[in-house]
Amino acid sequence: MNRHIVSTLDSDGDAGGRLTVELRTETLPEPGENQVMVRIEAAPINPSDLGLLFGPADLANAEYTPGKIIASMPAGAVRAMQGRLGQALPVGNEGAGTVVAAGSSDAAQALLGKIVAVIPGAMYAQYRLVDARTCFVLPDGTSAEQGAAAFVNPLTALSFVEAMRREGYKALVHTAAASNLGQMLVKICKADGIPLVNIVRSAAQVDLLKGIGADHVIDSSAETFQADLLAALDATGATLGFDAIGGGKLAGQILGAMEQVASKNAAFSRYGSDTFKKIYTYGMLDTSPTVINRTFGFAFSFSGFLLFPFLQEIGAEAAEKLRQRVREELTTTFASSYKARVSLEDALTREAAMAYNSRATGAKYLITPHA
Repeated sequence: MNRHIVSTLDSDGDAGGRLTVELRTETLPEPGENQVMVRIEAAPINPSDLGLLFGPADLANAEYTPGKIIASMPAGAVRAMQGRLGQALPVGNEGAGTVVAAGSSDAAQALLGKIVAVIPGAMYAQYRLVDARTCFVLPDGTSAEQGAAAFVNPLTALSFVEAMRREGYKALVHTAAASNLGQMLVKICKADGIPLVNIVRSAAQVDLLKGIGADHVIDSSAETFQADLLAALDATGATLGFDAIGGGKLAGQILGAMEQVASKNAAFSRYGSDTFKKIYTYGMLDTSPTVINRTFGFAFSFSGFLLFPFLQEIGAEAAEKLRQRVREELTTTFASSYKARVSLEDALTREAAMAYNSRATGAKYLITPHA
């Protein structure tokens, strides 16, 4: 028997909807020829998991019972998610564990007893059937916890740098930069000699990133934020940014500051500078509307960025080079830290749900399904 977490959205008509996140039990079949069964031992709760897990549901006023959360969902969100109504969707993008059963193929049999990282989805579970060819065998001596987040954050951080190089930029700006992903990006850029402007939300986060070697860390809560941002952009020449916040004014502020630096000492043009400025948004830590005040001319772009379409775009060979770097630096550059470890049951308590779903704290939790 396999216990796993599912998220189901039902409509209540004009009143909105009802989200049920609960622990269910299922029976898994034996592995097929090219499949393996992985005993999941660690699965992170990433920001990318929260949209399916909770979305904008009202967790503060939800009903919490052992192994279940029932929360109201705003009517606008229900209209936007018509395609998932009534479906019990399993949750959890990635995780790691031990292969305990395997199909008859040589590739599957070779994985028996190995600790592997996988990213097939539905990872908030005790066991998961996956294609053997998609397994990422962890280096000897690496634990499931160390490899649980081997895909989403490491490959996203490396993809930012890869996109920068392919598009001809020389420096980067990153928001919500104190996250696990942000710390990885600091280490990558320091090792590769790439100027990086890190935007964080508190003085403590400034100290955190300075402590791992970041040169330019800007506190968006400080009164000197605008001046500090201009100085950092001037020093680095960064005109490409990756924004994890999504909503609010920050992306527009960054584009405006890039334009101020680019226009310094230049002749006036009503169309703005010729320097092209670009912000990719890749997250929604703030689900409010994105507000962009046009203070930066016409040479700009604001668009979305998703990891897996990017990996498909660059092709298998280039994507494998990124994966190989993750393998080599899994416990150094790409090491993750967690605030707490919770069982499947504890992941659905009010305390845990409010913590890791908080846009203010962004607390990183690790689910340990066999705890």
